[in-house]
Amino acid sequence: MSTYSDKLKIFAGNCHRALAKEICDCLGTELVSAEICRFKDGEIGVTIDETVRGADVFVVQPTSPPVNENIMELLVMIDALRRASARRITAVVPYYGYARQDRKAQPRDPITAKLVANLITKAGARRLLSVDFHAPQIQGFFDIPVDHLYSAPIMIDYFKNKGLKNLTAVAPDVGAVKRVRQLAESLDLPIAIIDKRRPKANVAEVQNVIGDVSGRNVILFDDIIDTAGTITQAAKVLKEKGADNVYACGTHGLFSGPAIERLKAAPFKEIIVTNSIPQNLDCGLDNLKVLSVAPLFAEAIDRIFKDLSVSVLF
Repeated sequence: MSTYSDKLKIFAGNCHRALAKEICDCLGTELVSAEICRFKDGEIGVTIDETVRGADVFVVQPTSPPVNENIMELLVMIDALRRASARRITAVVPYYGYARQDRKAQPRDPITAKLVANLITKAGARRLLSVDFHAPQIQGFFDIPVDHLYSAPIMIDYFKNKGLKNLTAVAPDVGAVKRVRQLAESLDLPIAIIDKRRPKANVAEVQNVIGDVSGRNVILFDDIIDTAGTITQAAKVLKEKGADNVYACGTHGLFSGPAIERLKAAPFKEIIVTNSIPQNLDCGLDNLKVLSVAPLFAEAIDRIFKDLSVSVLF
């Protein structure tokens, strides 16, 4: 990609500067010179060291844990850029926090995914760019354009290069079937589905496997690996059903609470995630593989900046 004029600027929060720098490397540009600090009382301060007047600014900030800190930092950055007369501000949120609170599952539940959308819009964002929302309908929570990217092409390229035989794509639950189908169709694979129920938050119980996995190498593909209860239970059941090697794929590797210990004990050949959020490669998972979403986001940013179609990336 060619060098950009001063009208495109990439701004990074503290959450994932490494990803923002990698995106800049793909685009042949530099991060906006700025400082995001904390005052003694915990309040967030932003100092922008160069002009952004009339610029097309992209703010890279996943809202991963600590979720509330990172969301507030994103809002303050957007507000600062708006007040500095940026022409258009795009919130680049590789991981969208609160996405699992997208509906009222019980009476008097909040719909926090919508609340966060309102806050980002009110702060001054004119567009949102993200990858693999937990629920695609979150796009409709925004009153601004949303470009919703998918990590499946990254996973597809990875497994094409591995050249594995006897592969089956497995959805860890019914909600993941559409996501897994894209992977299966691109690699010409059969599909299996894990039948599970979730009696309460962060608790999953696997009931059965729909489809034949005996003697197969299986790819478990989901959007989020959080406490890893679902995916590790699924791996054990797949092995009991005769699966050969089990590969776990997740776009967003949160690895909360007991996740690392569960993943260490689970029968995975590899655990593949993206760098949509920062990953600790020294976490003790020797079979962890991190794939980069930077080229995907760089291409999307390039197209948005040039007012080209982004749909070719979908």
